[in-house]
Amino acid sequence: MGNRGMEDLIPLVNKLQDAFSSIGQSCNLDLPQIAVVGGQSAGKSSVLENFVGRDFLPRGSGIVTRRPLILQLINAKTEHAEFLHCKGKKFTDFDEVRQEIEVETDRITGSNKGISAVPINLRVYSPNVLNLTLIDLPGITKVPVGDQPADIEYQIKEMIMQFISKENCLILAVTPANSDLANSDALKIAKDVDPQGLRIIGVITKLDLMDEGTDAKEILENRLLPLRRGYIGVVNRSQKDIDGKKDIRAALAAERKFFLSHPSYRHMADRMGTPHLQKILNQQLTNHIRETLPALRNKLQSQMLSLEKEVEEYKNFRPDDPTRKTKALLQMVQQFGVDFEKRIEGSGDQVDTVELSGGARINRIFHERFPFELVKMEFDEKELRREISYAIKNIHGVRTGLFTPDMAFEAIVKKQVHKLKEPCLKCIDMVVSELATVIRKCSDKLNSFPRLREETERIVTTHVRDREGKTKEQILLLIDIELSYINTNHEDFIGFANAQQRSSQLTKKRAVPNQVIRRGWITISNISLMKGGSKEYWFVLTAESLSWYKDDEEKEKKYMLPLDNLKLKDVEKGFMSTKHIFALFNTEHRNVYKDYRQIELACESQEDVDSWKASFLRAGVYPERENAESEETGSTSDTFSMDPQLERQVETIRNLVDSYMGIVNKSIRDLMPKTIMHLMINNTKDFILAELLAYLYSSTDQNSLMEESAEQAQRRDEMLRMYHAIKEALHIIGDISTSTISAPLPPPVDDSWLASQSAGHSPRPQRRPHSAMGPPSRPPGVRGPTPGPPLIAVPVQPFGAPPIPSRPMPTNDAFGAPPQIPSRPARIPPGPPGLPSRRPPAAPNRPTIIRASEQSLLD
Repeated sequence: MGNRGMEDLIPLVNKLQDAFSSIGQSCNLDLPQIAVVGGQSAGKSSVLENFVGRDFLPRGSGIVTRRPLILQLINAKTEHAEFLHCKGKKFTDFDEVRQEIEVETDRITGSNKGISAVPINLRVYSPNVLNLTLIDLPGITKVPVGDQPADIEYQIKEMIMQFISKENCLILAVTPANSDLANSDALKIAKDVDPQGLRIIGVITKLDLMDEGTDAKEILENRLLPLRRGYIGVVNRSQKDIDGKKDIRAALAAERKFFLSHPSYRHMADRMGTPHLQKILNQQLTNHIRETLPALRNKLQSQMLSLEKEVEEYKNFRPDDPTRKTKALLQMVQQFGVDFEKRIEGSGDQVDTVELSGGARINRIFHERFPFELVKMEFDEKELRREISYAIKNIHGVRTGLFTPDMAFEAIVKKQVHKLKEPCLKCIDMVVSELATVIRKCSDKLNSFPRLREETERIVTTHVRDREGKTKEQILLLIDIELSYINTNHEDFIGFANAQQRSSQLTKKRAVPNQVIRRGWITISNISLMKGGSKEYWFVLTAESLSWYKDDEEKEKKYMLPLDNLKLKDVEKGFMSTKHIFALFNTEHRNVYKDYRQIELACESQEDVDSWKASFLRAGVYPERENAESEETGSTSDTFSMDPQLERQVETIRNLVDSYMGIVNKSIRDLMPKTIMHLMINNTKDFILAELLAYLYSSTDQNSLMEESAEQAQRRDEMLRMYHAIKEALHIIGDISTSTISAPLPPPVDDSWLASQSAGHSPRPQRRPHSAMGPPSRPPGVRGPTPGPPLIAVPVQPFGAPPIPSRPMPTNDAFGAPPQIPSRPARIPPGPPGLPSRRPPAAPNRPTIIRASEQSLLD
């Protein structure tokens, strides 16, 4: 005979686990552990066996359980047992399981009553159990025997505390009836870990071994030394029964007969015995499952809500419906156009917070990368003066010129304007690369239809390449227009008169003095090398200086570097370096900082480097020329000397070229973004919205375009299966909620006797429970037979007869509902002679319904 209550719970748990398994998740019920605590030979192992319904634990006198036994019950289709220390070996005979426990215990502890905290792990697989953990713990003892250490009591209590301290552990505090309950070590140690008594169930064993004339009625009625969850009495098999191979079915029948026939317990027989203990424990498991259901339901409902939007599209899905394909094609092309526009205009609903993308990257090209490329192509001072002097001399020829020739100015200007073609074309190439990335990201939503994605990318990319050619033609045309006519009457042009009076130092354009251009963290990679590595500082760049501080509070300034005569140059990354580096150096070969000719600055990405370079350009710090070294060394053929008159003419033309190139650069920097936006980006947006669909229809057959990928079909099937599985799981949870009942937590009781026991003074110690049959005024310590109240009449109802009408009566039962008192009690023989005839208090008594099948036990 197994645990009937557990067998009823198994289908509920299996349903939940099957529902969660169908959606690929685990149903984490985390059922409570059940631990038995008590003194030696209190009957702990018997209580545990009765709960499982199998006979497999060692028995005997004295200390039998000498190592913790962690018993894991696992629901399975076949029944067998496995030990952790015997991996791979399956035990189908439970007598062998008992022998293996004894052998393994002796292996660690020896055969002379030694103990060990090393647990024995046993797994029992059976279709008749739930996934639970049961713990059989050594009995509490005070006097060491055999090989036991002197501190045996302390060691066992520490061992017990390791298990019962867990919040999900139910504690069965087992105390034999023929000992003093007020001094129960099991109740004391259980109260230490659970002061509220929420997890403690008192179990009174060996009721059949009490002295004649004594009983534990008031204890079992929870009137004497009460617990919040009360006490349950059980009668286990004796050692003689075990030796005689008395099975659990016969033992339970004998236990039932004992409670029905005992005059002190028959009124509460339905609340006593192993079946009722099983019922209480199974009810706790039911309560736990019901408490877990809300969290499981919320988890499933949130998943269901996240799936509903996508599932809505698939509810009426028919793969071969042509109207569905046409509608899907139109929707996807429209969505592609909307996504492309959002990525360019920056109004996307999914904003990238990790890196720049789409229109933001194109904006950076327009206003950081392109201006930097223009500055890199600007003229170098020495090279420009050399070219101007050669131009003046070649124009004069054999004559000595008296005036500054304007043809030299025009020749130099046209040469500088012609150099602008390269950075302009490079800017267009960078924009095209970014557009290709945008197109690829926008087409990610077309992954369901691989052919459609491929065709869309091909058509749009081809159009962008076509517009690229037209944009480059237009930009080259703008530069040719600049070359076709040098407008010296421009309002911003300084003219010859002003050029002669202007100094070259004034041509260097700087921002407003003391204006902060940029702040940020940069790593100085070469200054701290001698100190063990690079170091990060907070930098502040103004129009006149570069300062760095210890941190961004800008209180402790490390150094301020003037920007005069500074230039930028790139530095190659080291072998182990992951940062991007550029350097500042002085054009007059002076030390930049202390003994360092240059200061190397490192950033995390190339984008940060480009952004800082653009900021330095605003401050007037320009990049190094590629031919700087050759300019410094020069050659004998290029060496020349200028007389004062030629030097004045070179200075004049130099100022004129500087003024005019500023006008041209300003115009090109303004027209480049406008031209690219008009001829390439905006045109591509219009093409996608107006013509892409027509190109798709003309490129190939619609059916081949809208062929689903295998991954998409699988994803749709999995999504629909997941959706229906979640609905089924929610339905199962609803059924469990309605088909199970939570037992309310019993109200608190006055268990201060446990607190006083913990403090070291227990109330009136007694060697055995007193008789509950004495008058109420009799002190608890008085023993022996005393007069008591008459027994309550118990109606015997034949099997199949209609129920006897009943009326409710209050009770202090901690586990059940109010009892029903029969309205027509049958007469039974009077009790033993000498008993007074006064009625007992009605509240603690509860009539027992005797089944017809059990009447033979009383006969």
